[in-house]
Amino acid sequence: MKSPMCVSRRDLLKLLAASSAPFLLPGCATAPRRPRPSGVVTLGCIGVGWQGTGNLDSFLGVQDCRVLAIADLDEKHLANAVNKVNNRYQNKDCKGYKDFRDLLARGDIDAVCISTPDHWHSIPAIAAAMAGKDIFCEKPLSKTLAEGIAMVQAVQKNRCIWQTGSWQRSQNFFRWAAELVQNGYVGKVTRVEVGLPSGHADFENTGNQKPDCAPPPGVDYDFWVGPSQMMPFNPCRFHKNWRWNYNTGGGQLMDWIGHHCDIAHWGLANPKYGCGPDDAVGPSEISAIAEFPPKDAVWNTATKYRIECQYPNNVQMTIAGGHGDIRGGAKWIGPNGWVAVDRGRFEASNPEWLKEIQAREKKGDLDIMLYKSPGHQQEFIDSVKSRKRTLTPVEVAHRSQSPGHLGYIASVVGRKLRWDAARQRIIGDAEATQLLSRPLRAPWHV
Repeated sequence: MKSPMCVSRRDLLKLLAASSAPFLLPGCATAPRRPRPSGVVTLGCIGVGWQGTGNLDSFLGVQDCRVLAIADLDEKHLANAVNKVNNRYQNKDCKGYKDFRDLLARGDIDAVCISTPDHWHSIPAIAAAMAGKDIFCEKPLSKTLAEGIAMVQAVQKNRCIWQTGSWQRSQNFFRWAAELVQNGYVGKVTRVEVGLPSGHADFENTGNQKPDCAPPPGVDYDFWVGPSQMMPFNPCRFHKNWRWNYNTGGGQLMDWIGHHCDIAHWGLANPKYGCGPDDAVGPSEISAIAEFPPKDAVWNTATKYRIECQYPNNVQMTIAGGHGDIRGGAKWIGPNGWVAVDRGRFEASNPEWLKEIQAREKKGDLDIMLYKSPGHQQEFIDSVKSRKRTLTPVEVAHRSQSPGHLGYIASVVGRKLRWDAARQRIIGDAEATQLLSRPLRAPWHV
């Protein structure tokens, strides 16, 4: 039996108490561990379900990327993906694996794309970093905040290039909004609103009503559950809908926090008008309320929630789902007005700001010019070759998800939390600290 590459819950908690100094170091994910390709980057894809198929399709469209391997625990997903790759390249070079560790053992693969459910982010990512691979991984970064800390440290230690699937940073509207805020158009930001979805979206048309049953043929369900607690197979918490049970996902809050809170942090990154770099900043106080189904429900993640955060420089942030006063997307408010952005929506208190920022960006006369991405997957491949930091490196992904994890914990314990963002610790609350991690199921622990 292969040795599981993982970290125990005890070790994860040790990470939280090990250092009295900040460990998330901006800009450290640079410089190659070994020579990197100047031409075609070879890629392996781990997880090719719903999101994984979309990521695979995008990488197949990148000219200087070549997909060589696929890993998935569902034989149908695996076969479909391997056939798609080989048909695209008109050869039989792409190989399929049920075990991601076999893919990582290949020395001819430069990078991996991890598109697994949330509970399967940390172990493959840490193993990939240890194997010297560069990593594109879906959001949210990790199932728990402590696992995120371990992932950041593994990527930093092994000097990997990392790109998170927070693709909104590669879109024009989101970049223009962040540029407006960082360049002081709204003035010193006093308040930020982050609107996320609420409820449960039934992606597989299960109705949350199907009984437990045997896993479908060709699925290694024990491996699929992996480090999470073993539960009877139920199609309502399997493909796509795994996100509505806390054993494997984090509900709408964690499904979206890595998108809109990521953009909110991006706009705040100039300390003159916001609160500091988005790979180092975090809230100091967090309080939250949430509505939960019964713990033993098939779908038990919060259906409605509201998180209030205090950030440096007197910035207040509200993150909410299911509250009508907070619209979807990110909104920054200051003494000079406001800017709001969502998918397909850009608004500002001054409608002329959008035209002005576009013109100034084109002329190059902005004090802060944000990087214009060639496309999220292309940018990752470019960074693998250049060794330059991506738009959404691991440190940024960790900071983007932290208010969501902390908000969930605050809603469970029912009290305000004090958070040391530099040392990544909850201050003076042992019960809440225990919730920063989770037990890992054998053999996925040491």
